[in-house]
Amino acid sequence: MKIIIAGAGEVGFHLAKLLSYESQDITLIDTNKESLSYADSHLDIRVLKGDATSISVLRDAKVEQSNLVIGVTSSETTNITLCMLAKQLGCERTIARISNTEFVDNRDVLKFEELGIDELISPEELAATEIQLLLNKSAFNDTYEFEDGMLIMVGVSLPKSAPFVGKMVKEAANIFPELHFMPIALQRLGTQYTVIPRGDTVFKEGDQVYFITVKEGVDELYKLTGKKKEEIKNVMILGGSKVGYKAARDLCAKKFNVKLIEKDKEKAFDLSDDLPNALVINGDGRNVELLEEESLESMDAFIAVTGNSETNIMSCLVAKSKHIKKTIALVENMDYFQLSHSIGIDTLINKKLLAANNIFRYIRKGEVVALMRINNLNAEILEFVVKPDSKVTGSVIRELDFPKMATIGGVVRDGEGIIALGGFRIQAGDRVVVCCLPEAIAKIERLFL
Repeated sequence: MKIIIAGAGEVGFHLAKLLSYESQDITLIDTNKESLSYADSHLDIRVLKGDATSISVLRDAKVEQSNLVIGVTSSETTNITLCMLAKQLGCERTIARISNTEFVDNRDVLKFEELGIDELISPEELAATEIQLLLNKSAFNDTYEFEDGMLIMVGVSLPKSAPFVGKMVKEAANIFPELHFMPIALQRLGTQYTVIPRGDTVFKEGDQVYFITVKEGVDELYKLTGKKKEEIKNVMILGGSKVGYKAARDLCAKKFNVKLIEKDKEKAFDLSDDLPNALVINGDGRNVELLEEESLESMDAFIAVTGNSETNIMSCLVAKSKHIKKTIALVENMDYFQLSHSIGIDTLINKKLLAANNIFRYIRKGEVVALMRINNLNAEILEFVVKPDSKVTGSVIRELDFPKMATIGGVVRDGEGIIALGGFRIQAGDRVVVCCLPEAIAKIERLFL
């Protein structure tokens, strides 16, 4: 696939890195020579210095032969203009990163597709949505919803008290036959290896396990993992960044009690005007005394989304020491994900990863309607729409030539989520959720083409 990425910043570089690992034909465009030099020396891609909205630069990048153009510069005007030009010049598909979420909210009215923009993504909006999801499933440290919650992925660290610790997957299935969830991936405590569970895989204490479940299965998972479904009502947000503002706005709309701490005085006043239902405090959130004065210990959740990853992590650790039920930190450094569970923070979120998840589904073959990469796990979860002529159509799952490094977690059929076991027959129109390791992706794509 020939892909042009405009913007060699954090999101653009991260995307280029992930795609270059898959031997995609990548051209990275930026006006910053330093950023391009770094990308050129670290990645197997082509770099091009210039303005991404210049027609001559786009022609130099062979835009007319490209399958996908992704605009992820810091300027949403540049990204939108680039996508419009690229489509006119012959590119198949375009994606623009935006920061003004009004565009996303009014996309049906504005009809961006007619302008040549196939998809709009806002990493800040994605991060704010992720925060809301995590607060709704407070005992879990990772979560994702397919088809508006018809199927739900949750990640949880298994305590010693979980009744299936020490048992194989097939034994657990026999003991709890009425349950509505399926394990799709796990990572052993202290390792970085991702395991796709089979029938003889043994659950161990400390395993970070990812389950696909239907709505009624969420409560079952709370009981079986010994986790408590905590009531989250009072939320403290550190940092009035775009993510902090959007998270506060969304949580206030859901009737959460929100306190937002912002260091910059002028920004704090602006936020106070824009968020009438939140209590905005001007102060330095790194000051433990300030946090205590603002009743940190009475909060149910603490969310740190300043522009500094280390500040976010340290303030979450302070919150955790006050026995806050849920802590969420926004981080830029992907390496921190490996530390999150060991240092005690419930969840780390990363805008680059969320944006990449959103974009990657356009790169996968077959009709992929959702895709996510699990934090700190070398696995992808894809949602395919089954076509009438797909190889899986009409097949029983256990009879499929399905790679061992992949598993089907569930199916959405006629608006209903189903945990699909070996005897389930796949039909055209089904939406099938698959978890797989990178080595199995090509084979899975062929099955759903």
